[in-house]
Amino acid sequence: MAGTSSHGVPEDAPSREAPAAARAVWSRDFALFFTARAVARLGDTMLPVALAAGLLQHGYGAGAVGLAMAATAAAFAGLVVFGGVLADRFSTRRLMIGADLVRLGTQALAAALFFSGHVVLWQICAIGFAGGVAGAVFQPGVASTVPRLASDVQGANGAIRVAESAAQLAGPAVAGLLVGFASPGGVFAAHAATYAISALCLLLLRLPPLAPGSRAASGRDGRAFRSDLVEGWREFRSRTWLWSVIAVWCLYMIAVWGPTVPLVASEVVREHGPRVYGLVNSALGAGTVVGGLLALRLRPRRMLRAGAFGLVGFAAFPASVGAGLGVPAMATGAAVAGAGMSFWGVMWATSVQTQVPPDVLNRIHAYDVAGSLAMMPVGQALAGPAASALGADHVLLVAGATSFAVCAALLLIPAVRGLVRADASGAGPARPAKALDEPSRAQRC
Repeated sequence: MAGTSSHGVPEDAPSREAPAAARAVWSRDFALFFTARAVARLGDTMLPVALAAGLLQHGYGAGAVGLAMAATAAAFAGLVVFGGVLADRFSTRRLMIGADLVRLGTQALAAALFFSGHVVLWQICAIGFAGGVAGAVFQPGVASTVPRLASDVQGANGAIRVAESAAQLAGPAVAGLLVGFASPGGVFAAHAATYAISALCLLLLRLPPLAPGSRAASGRDGRAFRSDLVEGWREFRSRTWLWSVIAVWCLYMIAVWGPTVPLVASEVVREHGPRVYGLVNSALGAGTVVGGLLALRLRPRRMLRAGAFGLVGFAAFPASVGAGLGVPAMATGAAVAGAGMSFWGVMWATSVQTQVPPDVLNRIHAYDVAGSLAMMPVGQALAGPAASALGADHVLLVAGATSFAVCAALLLIPAVRGLVRADASGAGPARPAKALDEPSRAQRC
């Protein structure tokens, strides 16, 4: 492949590059961060099982479960942009430790409520909202921590994606066992423990110092919080490749991802039962592991273009279910979809982390997360009425077709398909948006 590694070694060099690439990723501090992310992800994937089992056990219905989950999602999506400003003004490590300790407390409180048998819905929603606020403070710092710990940012993102995917596979199963052998309160207690482990790993972490003069290095500089927020938006808007991907992603959330998740669940469970749905979900998770492994190996010169081609595979998931194919075909479609989505995720995260200046990276990542999530509830809310009007199978087939259209739209945007990876172009993150949005003639060749 064209381009060079972060050490200036040609990408098609012999296998002796592999140990160097491993050293560019793995270190004591990256291992701690890797463990923190994997363990926390394991706990997060246990939460839906705990909420569903616990609330249903105490006489609440599916609407209450959705409300409790929505409280967390709403707090996170609504406040993550402000978390990005905080992360660019203060120590990201301390903010992440503080957020983990808050979530340790909220989940321990939820465990105590479920153990006591005194479960009130508004209290569970309030606990979820507090956890969402803590997540909004935690998440922006992830973007800037990865490039500070590993010179091979893509390799680091790929390793984290594989670990998170494996945790996503194991989490629901572990939660099911805990519910069976203990109670929903035991799952919440285990979830609280994952945040304790994450906080401990981050406490032991030694981040390299920031560049002199950066906002977080110097702490509060007297600038208004609102000014930092506006500056982050201006930096976000100045990069055509960045905001255009988010704009396209809003369509993706409304027409593809939003309706796919609830309609696939309802269709597969109705036609084949919950066990088959669990199998399909496991295939999806296995696919995400494969996609992460591919992202560890492949080093495309134009990462977003390669990621968009990989994302085409997601169409296989809603299309196979909508077409009424057999269980093996649906499981295969889910695996292909998981691989494509995971590969795109690594390409996107690495592009953002390597193309954006460090002093605004947390804010831009926050705008990225907020924009990516904003339209998902809309797609989920429209799924039911659309299925009633057109039929769930037709909506899923439309979602599959729209997935192709979204990938085509990404490839039709010159700033997206032409963005050259930072190490291939021989330069790190640069401020001038024009240099990023309009690749030179030599780069286009």
